[in-house]
Amino acid sequence: MSCSAIFILDLKGNVIMSRNYRGDVEMSVIDSFMPLLMEKEDEGLLAPVLQKHDISYVYVKHLNIFLVSISKKNVNVAMMLAFLYKCIEVFSEYFKDFEEESVRDNFVVFYELLDEMMDFGYPQTTESRILQELFRYITQERYMLDIAPRPPMAVTNAVSWRSDG
Repeated sequence: MSCSAIFILDLKGNVIMSRNYRGDVEMSVIDSFMPLLMEKEDEGLLAPVLQKHDISYVYVKHLNIFLVSISKKNVNVAMMLAFLYKCIEVFSEYFKDFEEESVRDNFVVFYELLDEMMDFGYPQTTESRILQELFRYITQERYMLDIAPRPPMAVTNAVSWRSDG
C-alpha cells in the first residue's frame, strides 16, 4: 500500500532528485522507467501506471518533468496518483513554476517538503496552507549583500593605543 521511493526526472529520464522512503528497492530501478515508457508509447498503450517484474511505476508528467512513485508492494494506485498531483499543486504554490529549473535551484526545500508530505511511504500532511505554516521561515527570495567600503571599526579590533598597520 505504500510508496518505496519518489523520483523527479527530466524529459530524458535523468534523475533530478530522489527520495527513498522504505529502502526496499534499489535506486537503480528508475533506469528502466524511460525505456519502459518509450516501449509502451510505441505500442500506443500509455497509462499512468507501468509495471516491470515486481516494481510498479506510477507517474505524472508536468511541464518538463516526470514525478515518479515506485513501489515494490501492492500499491494503492489511486492514492499515489492523488499524492503526485497534490505534490504538483503544493510545489506550484511554493515555486511559481514547478519545472526542472526550480527543482535544481531549490532542492533543499523540495526535500524538506517531501519529508513533511510523506513518512515511510505513507502520505501525511499534503495541505499547502499547513505546510506554509510549518515552513514559514522558508522564502524563495534572493538577497544580495551590501558591499561595505571598508570593514567597521569593531571588526578590525582597532584600539586607540595601537598604531595603524
